[in-house]
Amino acid sequence: MKRTAHAVWKGPGMKGSGTLTTQSGAMENQPYSIKLRFENEDGKLGTNPEELIAAAHSGCYAMALSVELEKAGYTADTLDVNADLSLDKNDAGWDITKIALKLDASVPEISDDEFDKLANAAKNGCPVSKVLSCEITLDYKLNS
Repeated sequence: MKRTAHAVWKGPGMKGSGTLTTQSGAMENQPYSIKLRFENEDGKLGTNPEELIAAAHSGCYAMALSVELEKAGYTADTLDVNADLSLDKNDAGWDITKIALKLDASVPEISDDEFDKLANAAKNGCPVSKVLSCEITLDYKLNS
């Protein structure tokens, strides 16, 4: 299975801007820029890579946990997940230093110990949790 997204960037780094489009069409030419990324505190004027990683992580984790629960014979009424991503500046630039998953779950008839085991297994097994350790390849064409 492959999923795709497309970015177009125009102009210099600090003053340029671009658009992001996803294969599903959930995002179509969504604007993004350094200004929108770092100077728009409420994040309402455009998207940014960190927001998209947080969305992917919260969604993936909720799915992974629902599968873990199902395999163990449980069904969640609700899995409400927030992913709070921290992007911090250091001497070398910017780093994603932490993603804090916050879960509010309603799962009938499960013990605290069983839920803890399944919730942590889902956190560790979620493909997005593991994404930064995956192989990253680059294929490019330079038009000059």
